[in-house]
Amino acid sequence: MPVMVVDERKRPIPGPYVVRMGGWTLERYLAEAPESPVWEFVRGEVVMHSPATAEHQDVVIFLLRLLAGYCEARGWGKVLAGPAALQVLPDVVRKPDLFVLPPEEISRARGVPLTVRPVLVIGVTSPATRGMDLGEKALEYRAAGIPEYGVVDLEQEEVVAHRVKGGNEAMVRMREGRLVSQGVPGFWLEVGWLFQRPLPPVEPCLRRILGSEQEIGGRLDET
Repeated sequence: MPVMVVDERKRPIPGPYVVRMGGWTLERYLAEAPESPVWEFVRGEVVMHSPATAEHQDVVIFLLRLLAGYCEARGWGKVLAGPAALQVLPDVVRKPDLFVLPPEEISRARGVPLTVRPVLVIGVTSPATRGMDLGEKALEYRAAGIPEYGVVDLEQEEVVAHRVKGGNEAMVRMREGRLVSQGVPGFWLEVGWLFQRPLPPVEPCLRRILGSEQEIGGRLDET
């Protein structure tokens, strides 16, 4: 279903923008919404926003290559990316930038929407989506029991990590230093990598992560 966002003079709006269209059902969304990463379903509304920036995509691809390379090397889990549609709650379907499935969930990753339970969801902010990424999405993922949700805030140049473990909730904000994943065993990254321009080469970063697992073993909750 083609849609063009225009102003009052019917001129295309380049962005950033967020459009929320009410009166939809989940069934209609699944039948009619295009396979675009900018269309989501949230409590009876279709939510559409302007396309991602090049800076956004650079960081998403960097993280995708790091996580996919790590999971492949360790034979653990699976990384998926938008526009894969994830049913977060019965009335919420999101298309996260990235999410990681544990081994026991991989066989269930079939069809649309996916009804799997990731151990890690990652969002990278764009001008149009920053408020949603930092606000309502964090609440939704927490309500769904997803143990870790990380937001790369490009505007503030920081990572915001939301963690749930044993009924306890915590939020960590980091601009630099090593951020250790709670959801993906042994995985970590240097937060500063994400805000370098240009981004660092993936392979040396991945070698550092894979080469230092013994160092961080048993300390996955330190951050």
